[in-house]
Order: sequence, then C-alpha cells, then structure tokens
Amino acid sequence: MSLEKAKIYLKEKGYEDHIIELEQSSATVSLAAEALGVEEGMIAKTMSFLQNDLPVLIVIEGTARIDNRKYKDTFHTKAKMIPFDEVEQYIGHAPGGVCPFGIKEGVRVYLDESLKKFDEVYPAAGNDHSAVKLTIAELENACGNAEWVDVCKE
Repeated sequence: MSLEKAKIYLKEKGYEDHIIELEQSSATVSLAAEALGVEEGMIAKTMSFLQNDLPVLIVIEGTARIDNRKYKDTFHTKAKMIPFDEVEQYIGHAPGGVCPFGIKEGVRVYLDESLKKFDEVYPAAGNDHSAVKLTIAELENACGNAEWVDVCKE
C-alpha cells in the first residue's frame, strides 16, 4: 500500500517514470546501493523524528549521520527518533521504505545539505524494494515546501 501511495504522489508531481521497482531488498543504504549499482552516499535516506509529538522527516545522504548539536541548534529540541515499531503509524510508510512521498498529512519534510554533494540521489518509494531516481532539483520539487537544513556531521 505504501508503494502505491508514493506512486500516486509521484505521478501527480510528474515523476512516476523515475520510480524503480527492485527484485532485491533496498531496506538499508548498503542494500539499496548494491541493488541500484550506485555509491552509498547517493541513497537519500529518510530519517523520522518526533518534535513535540509531531512527526518530522529529514532526508540525508546515505552515509551521513545526524549531528546532535546541529540538530538541537536548528530545531531547538533534542533529536528523538520515532521508535521503529511506530514509524508507519506516524509517517505512513514502514521502515525500509520511508520516503517523503505519499506521507500522512501534517508530516514536515526537511532536506539536509549533505545531499547537495550529488547530482542525483535515490530515496525509497514507499517500500523496501523500491527507489526513485531524482536530481536534487527534482527531489526539492517532489518534496513540495521542504526546507533545507544542515544537521549532519561533517
């Protein structure tokens, strides 16, 4: 169902033909990179957090890690990830397929500056056997009003 929600959303944005459905799992950065034949940094991993009980997604480059100090300076709260077994209820996609497309209403989306190292990136498309090939400009467009942040370690 999550893949279908992401497909509908991406079709509305004009990116349906960018969706890649895979035979092998893309549930982790390393599996996705292997399945797509790209470097791990090009996998745009979508991390889910709670800020004052409100769900937030931050899309970062595949090998990046959240810098707790930068996160707190940016959002004025500690980084608190959504527990694994609660991600789907908050976001609308299960872990391994979390992406900023076809998500639940009210989920804020941020894009991390770390993504700008690459011309193209591959976020998931709603399940653990999918990806979407997008340029940075296409990702920004597909995410609507997403704000750019700098919350990853150098």
